[in-house]
Amino acid sequence: MDGMIRVQLRGSGAIQSYQVGNLILKEGDCVIVEHDRGLDYGVVMQSACGRSCPKKADPKEAPKRIIRPARESDLKQIEDNRARGKEAFNACLKKITEHKLDMKLVKAEYSFDRSKILFYFTSDGRVDFRNLVKDLAKIFKARIELRQIGVRDEARLFGGYGSCGRELCCKKFLKDFEPVTIKMAKEEGLPLNPPKISGLCGRLMCCLSYEYETYRILSKGLPREGEHVHTPGGKGKVFSVNVFKRLVTVQLEEGTLVEVSYKEKEHGK
Repeated sequence: MDGMIRVQLRGSGAIQSYQVGNLILKEGDCVIVEHDRGLDYGVVMQSACGRSCPKKADPKEAPKRIIRPARESDLKQIEDNRARGKEAFNACLKKITEHKLDMKLVKAEYSFDRSKILFYFTSDGRVDFRNLVKDLAKIFKARIELRQIGVRDEARLFGGYGSCGRELCCKKFLKDFEPVTIKMAKEEGLPLNPPKISGLCGRLMCCLSYEYETYRILSKGLPREGEHVHTPGGKGKVFSVNVFKRLVTVQLEEGTLVEVSYKEKEHGK
């Protein structure tokens, strides 16, 4: 099957398009791929495409090939790399302290072929880590890359489950982080209480962004909570709104609660 498929590098890194060739792969399969002048590994993210393999790649990307499904020996090397990554993390942490750099080390990862070590860190500002890179290159005899990330990226690296009970969107399928605003939470009628509308990263939940357009369309023509409206039973104040059913609960002036269907209003009834 000659097409494209999405793969999340090292199981927690960037999600990229790869040429699948004639390989038969399914979501969750570990694969060895071409990447950055060497070999790396990743996990097939079938759900990121919505179907098995799109026929065309993103023109902005230069897709590389999937070499093979991971063998037993490959999986053993991946586990060994993870153990080495922990050692590299501790060594880097020590050097950061020696150089007195204002940065928080998050994770260290080896590429599959061990030609490169990637160190992720967060910081409030720019960091001059040139001397740190030189020291690490002498220690590990490999290409060193230090990558500054944000709190959303940090949540993606470690994964977890959101308040909805599902795996974090950033870990499961999101390729890029879209801007999220408080306006989106208002559109969904959510309480503007930071702990209730924030993800594990402490920022507004990513789901607000891709749900926003749906809520905006479904909310069209509906009154908002607290708004005064006229009903067949008289005047009243909107008590609650069910966007999906397009049902509005109105408290009449005498205190009675009635439901008004806006489905009928859509059809001019």
